[in-house]
Amino acid sequence: VQLQASGGGKVQAGGSLRLSCAASGSRFSLGGFAIAWFRQAPGKEREGVSSFNSGDGTINYSDSVKGRFTMSKDDSKNTVYLQMNSLKPDDTATYYCAASTWPYAEFTSNLYGDWGQGTLVTVSS
Repeated sequence: VQLQASGGGKVQAGGSLRLSCAASGSRFSLGGFAIAWFRQAPGKEREGVSSFNSGDGTINYSDSVKGRFTMSKDDSKNTVYLQMNSLKPDDTATYYCAASTWPYAEFTSNLYGDWGQGTLVTVSS
């Protein structure tokens, strides 16, 4: 499966961005897959931001983004979104979407077999 992340850009602190992750591939459907957004800032380890559990439909958020970011998915469009509000300079990173056949992969990155190419988000103070 191919994942295409988009929507990154430069924004001032307090601003908003919406990232999209479009999935494609023959006979591929997001339904049934766990999907997650990860991010990696320069010099830092990759961290999970939000994840959709295909087992029960729940969505998890890291403490650093809870209350500011909202993940959603549109199975009819095979697209996952990450609405990011009240952005902070610490949110500056390359954001990746990933798909897993493990229903509760959550933020365990090595359980995700398919990754998008990343989209850069830069938040200035």
